[in-house]
Amino acid sequence: MTLTYRKRRTKSGTVVSPAGEINSETSGTLLEALRPLVRSGDTLRIDLKNVSYVSSAGLRTLLVVYREAQHSGARVTLTGVGEEVRFVMSATGFLDFFVAGEDDRAAQAGQAAT
Repeated sequence: MTLTYRKRRTKSGTVVSPAGEINSETSGTLLEALRPLVRSGDTLRIDLKNVSYVSSAGLRTLLVVYREAQHSGARVTLTGVGEEVRFVMSATGFLDFFVAGEDDRAAQAGQAAT
């Protein structure tokens, strides 16, 4: 399966919306898209509503984004985390790294709390 993503600027930062599976074949492409945004210290929202699966490689990509965000002072929020992806991220402890909301209001509230 392939992974596509859309990137758009908003008043509060950048939203990246991947679609498909984040796995060993696709996670590198996503990381290349996210790294410059995080390194710039930008506020980043990753909308996962169209992501059907996240493998260990995908989790590693999100961990790298989290660590680089800590280093650069960027804010990263996950939104649209579906039930299956939420289960995997919760079971592995990855949800603890991110503010996760289901919609824009939740994401903005999470950013305000950070």
